Parts: sequence; C-alpha cells; structure tokens
Amino acid sequence: MPVPRPNEGSRWRCTMCGNLTRFDVTRSSKVVEYVHLDLAGEPRVEEREVLSETIESVRCRWCNAVDQVELVDRPGSGAQV
Repeated sequence: MPVPRPNEGSRWRCTMCGNLTRFDVTRSSKVVEYVHLDLAGEPRVEEREVLSETIESVRCRWCNAVDQVELVDRPGSGAQV
C-alpha cells in the first residue's frame, strides 16, 4: 500500500499515537546532479533535479509504528484532504 504524500495543505499524523512532527522516511529517488569539483577535488552539488521519487515507508519516531500515517489538514490551511 503506498504511503500518502503530504502537500501544501496537509501533513502526516500517526494513527497510532497522534504524532505530527517526527518521522523516519525511507524513499527512493532518481536524480540528476550537477557536481562541481574544486581544485582540491572536493565535490559540491550545485544543481539537483529530481526525476522520480517514491516513499517506501514512514516510521513514527514516537511509537515506532510503520506506515500508520494519515493526511490531516495543516493549521490555518483551510484545505480539504
């Protein structure tokens, strides 16, 4: 079952304990990065384009529940989830 992705009007809430703020998110991403190496060979990413991204799992930091999140409205957003 896919994990719901929050947007500008919603956020995650753990359905087990009510946590709204602390989650471990495991995601897979396919990205293109422009890497600039300085003369000493130290890399620095200057541009990053995300081609695709999938959230694999979300774990609540409070109760350790895995993939037990729901989307709820952010305060003051007036958005419908």
